[in-house]
Amino acid sequence: MDPHLIVLFLGVDILLICTPGPDMLYVVARSLGPGRRAGLIAVAGICCGYALHTVLAAAGLAAALRAIPGALPIIRYAGGAYLIFLAVRTLLTLRHRGTTPTAPAPQPTATVLRQSMLTALLNPKGLLLYLSLMPQFITPQAALPIGVQLAALGLLHVLNCAIGYALVAQAATRAGRALTTTPKATRRMTAISGTLLLLVAAVTLSPH
Repeated sequence: MDPHLIVLFLGVDILLICTPGPDMLYVVARSLGPGRRAGLIAVAGICCGYALHTVLAAAGLAAALRAIPGALPIIRYAGGAYLIFLAVRTLLTLRHRGTTPTAPAPQPTATVLRQSMLTALLNPKGLLLYLSLMPQFITPQAALPIGVQLAALGLLHVLNCAIGYALVAQAATRAGRALTTTPKATRRMTAISGTLLLLVAAVTLSPH
């Protein structure tokens, strides 16, 4: 692979990750209320989702999806609906806490990991990275097969996501702790988390 293209891809990828989008908002929503553990598990789930995207792209599924125009809208609607489900379930927990709300009970690791991975898999904006951006950094005449080149770029993206979103989770956790010093504040932070998930759903469903 062309080293210059790899460096250029890293620069573009890091810039995209640092730009607020569905993934970043999702990590913030997971970190604000439940805390750092949930935020970091969410980051791990997102990275697992993109790792699977990498495997599928290397196997040729990205090219197949590009050839089927109706596939992306279906993925977009499914992803948006799933995020709305998570948001509504988060907001409904406020109804059962009465006048003395407490911090939300942490969800099992497997649950948060599964939800986050599915969110990444159904995020069409993330999928578009594999459909339109990565092919621009492929060198067809290189000794490495195109599938291997896509896998290498995909793994670089996963690594960048892990580092970038872990920092976001840490920052959101600190902000959440500072803002949840009372039961009322904890209730408000849960509401903000649910609202952020709705915002992520709106961004996911927005036309590209």
